Amino acid sequence: MTNSQAFEVTVKEASHQDAGRGIARVSIEIMQALGLRSGDVIEIKGQKKAAATVWPGYSQDTGRGIVRIDGNIRSNAQTGIDEKVSIKKVEARYAEKLVIQPTQPVSLQGGEHYMARLLNGRPVTEGELFRVNIMGNALTFVISKVKPDGIAIVSPQTEIEIKEKPYESKEGIKEIPDVHYEDIGGLGRELDQVREMIELPLKHPEIFERLGIEPPKGVLLYGPPGTGKTLIAKAVANEVDAHFITLSGPEIMSKYYGESESKLREVFEEAQQNAPTIIFIDEIDSIAPKREETKGEVEQRVVAQLLALMDGLKGRGEVIVIAATNLPDKIDPALRRGGRFDREIEIGIPDKKGRLEIFQVHTRGVPLDLSGIEITGEEAIELGKTFAEAGEQEGKKHEDEIKRRKFLEPFAAVTHGFVGADISLLVKEAAMHALREELKDVKTGEDIPIEIIERLKVRLTDFEAALKHVEPSAMREVLVEIPDISWDDIGGLEDVKTELTEAVEWPLKYPEIFERLDTRPPGGILLFGPPGTGKTLLAKAVANKSECNFISVKGPELLSKWVGESEKGIRDIFRKARQAAPSIIFFDEIDALLPKRGAYQGSSSHVTESVVSQILTELDGMEELKNVTVLGATNRPDMLDEALMRPGRLDRIIYVPPPDAESRRKIFEVYLKGTDSVISKDIDIEELVKKTEGYVGADIEMVVREAKLEAMREFLNAMAGKTEIERSDALSNVRVTKAHFGKSMKKVKGTLDREAIEAYEKKAWPVLYSQDERAILEKAASVIMRAGYGEETEERKTAAEELRNATYARKKDIATIQNLTVRLEDILLKAD
Repeated sequence: MTNSQAFEVTVKEASHQDAGRGIARVSIEIMQALGLRSGDVIEIKGQKKAAATVWPGYSQDTGRGIVRIDGNIRSNAQTGIDEKVSIKKVEARYAEKLVIQPTQPVSLQGGEHYMARLLNGRPVTEGELFRVNIMGNALTFVISKVKPDGIAIVSPQTEIEIKEKPYESKEGIKEIPDVHYEDIGGLGRELDQVREMIELPLKHPEIFERLGIEPPKGVLLYGPPGTGKTLIAKAVANEVDAHFITLSGPEIMSKYYGESESKLREVFEEAQQNAPTIIFIDEIDSIAPKREETKGEVEQRVVAQLLALMDGLKGRGEVIVIAATNLPDKIDPALRRGGRFDREIEIGIPDKKGRLEIFQVHTRGVPLDLSGIEITGEEAIELGKTFAEAGEQEGKKHEDEIKRRKFLEPFAAVTHGFVGADISLLVKEAAMHALREELKDVKTGEDIPIEIIERLKVRLTDFEAALKHVEPSAMREVLVEIPDISWDDIGGLEDVKTELTEAVEWPLKYPEIFERLDTRPPGGILLFGPPGTGKTLLAKAVANKSECNFISVKGPELLSKWVGESEKGIRDIFRKARQAAPSIIFFDEIDALLPKRGAYQGSSSHVTESVVSQILTELDGMEELKNVTVLGATNRPDMLDEALMRPGRLDRIIYVPPPDAESRRKIFEVYLKGTDSVISKDIDIEELVKKTEGYVGADIEMVVREAKLEAMREFLNAMAGKTEIERSDALSNVRVTKAHFGKSMKKVKGTLDREAIEAYEKKAWPVLYSQDERAILEKAASVIMRAGYGEETEERKTAAEELRNATYARKKDIATIQNLTVRLEDILLKAD
């Protein structure tokens, strides 16, 4: 091993992709100064020495004199982020033998093969720690012996021995750190804020002395369960090398007078004796609730003691308190002021980029099946450069990294509302699914053959299966299973489908265009039309197509006799929808929940009016609804409160009309799809379309179902007294015939006649048309009605029919309607 010149650099955290791979990234100019090429080995000297494979740094690191290394290398070199280390190139030989020991008792069957694959090509030193993620569990191992001594590279020829006896350090090393910053995905901004508040006071208290200010005393982390609050606290404690004390509510509480407060004081005393210390209070709402709302005397005394300890007469020295809760409003307000919890940081639900990082963290030790994934475009060119510059081995690693990212990207895109804990569970569930598939043929109690362990891979299908079982924890109470209905399952309504696609899908798929045009997408959509035309079906298809979290609200469930309960239910639904955005809130029969205020004079009016006001405020109040779409459906738009219909609330209003002949044909095609083997050739769809004037989609479904039931009745009557085998043989001859449809249509009548269709049309006019257009349409309707009285001539009949068709057509030409109205009026005047 030859030595070369050393170079002093500043340590920074590694990217998520590099974590656990033994990689150090430095800028090109440092590589040139040290004569390094990609794949060379460097020695990193902090308080101790560690080895790493060097790779080129990122463009933003140029000229900054930094090295990016992960938590494993940092702990092996006994250094921290923003500390100085020296790096130099070393010529390392290949390792002949490695002895590996765990830090705690563990049994690994076939572990040598796994370790050989994991460490292949990596430089190692004696006493080095490394972590392995197995089925979501992080296990820490120590390389207790390397032959030859010094830094050596693991190769396929290296003999690896794993001892089951835990490693004992001569120095009596402290508890092995198990969480580093690279283990936290999707919380870059939040982590920076926490580090700024905690690392500086603990590492450089002299800065605060020089400025003449007190360092921050406490940080409150709040957000939904499973977002990583406790994980951040653990990582910070490990990285700053501070004494870490975890405090949970039940440990403190005691039935004896003064005992609880005494335990709290002991914790703070221990913290001061072992400073620098981080005290972590998880679920702080359980031990420090609002005193005015708490009846228990013990809880009130504990809150008072905590307040005194956090900001009493006695200084706390280098002690910082981190608290975590998902109910920040339940904490005593005296704790939430400067000098106690100086900073409150929300740990929110991750976005798509954050979810991808979390997937990368949790799949580090998971053998993914990357066989069907192709690398194209710029990534392929970049990969070619890596193979040319760094050689076959490093090129393969880079290829694997790109393929793993492409494997995970589709799942990061569809897991809206998932927090870190949900993604961890999803990965575990996918791995268990793969394991179940592989172990089908292995008998219980038998040892699992090594070849099965070696070929274990987690496939895309395993992740897809896991997605069916794991749902976002923040939405568990209100989330509805996304319906398995596509646009193809809805006959006709092409205009409505297009409008819904624009209103719901575009904002989710093309947010950059809305940003570029500086406009916001519709916040709410109202679907209205006669019963049975497919409004609820359209909502289901939208939920399926947009891959959003879908919350279905049933009005009567929300209404409560207790004052304020109904409004609280509405607030909770909208809060959860915001947390798990993008999401759709669907109000079916919205007129039941949002009737005109003042329309009902009775005992229930106050509750209903409060609910209406609450929903209006949520839709367009001070707090903006971002990536949350409200979808309402009703057949009584005239019953809805006018304030709901203004732009900014339900600003896209879509009429779902009764099906015309073309739409009815498509609906029949949908319900007869895939039934060629049981439908008789004598059935003519065109004839069925003509006979079903006034039938809506639900009626047509019933017609088809009833025709099939008629065929079933006929078959079972014919088979009476026959054996099961004879019935089974005759089953292939069952046919639905024209006669069956004839009987069916006698039983199922159309929901709408001409008058009903016209009545629903008139209800739509105030919503769809301007005042001038409405006046023209209403005048036309009144002239048509007048034409129905008196002597009916051919000219009068034809003119009235033309005007009726134009007035009640799906797409109206207002100028034509005006002209036809004048013409019919003239005919009526002549007749008079």
